[in-house]
Amino acid sequence: MHPAVHTCRIPFLSILLLAFITFSARAAEQLPVFILAGQSNMEGKAKVVLLEHQIQAPETKALFAHLHENGKFVERDDVFIKFLDRHGKLTVGYGSRNCVGPELEFGNTVGDHFDEPVLIIKTAWGGKSLFRDFRPPSAGDPPAELFTAELERYRKRDPNFSEADLHELYGKYYREMIAEVKATLAQRDELFPELAGRTPELAGFVWFQGWNDMINADYTAAYAEIMAHFIRDVRKDLDAPKLPFVIGQLGVGGDKDNENAKKQTFKTAQAAAAELPEFAGNVAVVKTDQYWDWEAQAVFDKGWKQNLEAWNRVGSDYPYHYLGSHKCYGRIGKAFGEAILRLQK
Repeated sequence: MHPAVHTCRIPFLSILLLAFITFSARAAEQLPVFILAGQSNMEGKAKVVLLEHQIQAPETKALFAHLHENGKFVERDDVFIKFLDRHGKLTVGYGSRNCVGPELEFGNTVGDHFDEPVLIIKTAWGGKSLFRDFRPPSAGDPPAELFTAELERYRKRDPNFSEADLHELYGKYYREMIAEVKATLAQRDELFPELAGRTPELAGFVWFQGWNDMINADYTAAYAEIMAHFIRDVRKDLDAPKLPFVIGQLGVGGDKDNENAKKQTFKTAQAAAAELPEFAGNVAVVKTDQYWDWEAQAVFDKGWKQNLEAWNRVGSDYPYHYLGSHKCYGRIGKAFGEAILRLQK
């Protein structure tokens, strides 16, 4: 080899090595952030006491073996979560008080995928509609006749209730959701010292909501349009124009419940936004009805109060809360995680 060629290669190799080290360091400093939002079923209603039984019961212990070590629930050191007034390493109990929701298996799924730690920000409040409570700014005001009728209902209870008071309710939880996400990101080093110095990168948004819109025909009729506004506004307000977005379609009653016209109409409206050309490849729908717990449903149908011993082995809430079933919430959370990861590609 010519000496000049040899001496030129050394600096070149050094530059390549330095670039690789720099790239690797930057990659290691990233912090994938996932947002989980919605109403009561995103909160999660599967009671921890049920899971404490199921990790030991012969018929279910294999299914939940990965969640505990010798009866003590696993606390992940690579997945962190903030759910309103609670924060820490991901483990059981980040649903409603003493409950679990989709976040547990969602976190396990995305946590296993990434080499770096991940952060989950969960913002969910029970009994909230997209039409009113989570109404995004670009959806504008509701139809005047609906607003007036609602105002009259409030004034029957409180004559001093004003138009301004009602306007404040529209979009209240959308604003709180965005504020919660931004505040958590701003305070992440304080909340999670283990993540200090890492650069957050919004990696996905999961929306699991619908009951309060399904039970109102006017809300259902507007759902598809408002959902599209919601996706656009979330991306705009979080400065993430292509943020992967998963819609968890209502699954109460399972995939055999096809005779309920109201429910089917609403499920179609939920899925419609994902079909818009602008959302191709970056918005997906997860059909949660396929994960229904038919064993728990069978016990519930026989009468859970009359069959309490059997019920306490399979469920912990009513059907509109997915029977408080860990099988339901776990499968749904895993499906959300897998769907959001597919959108990363």
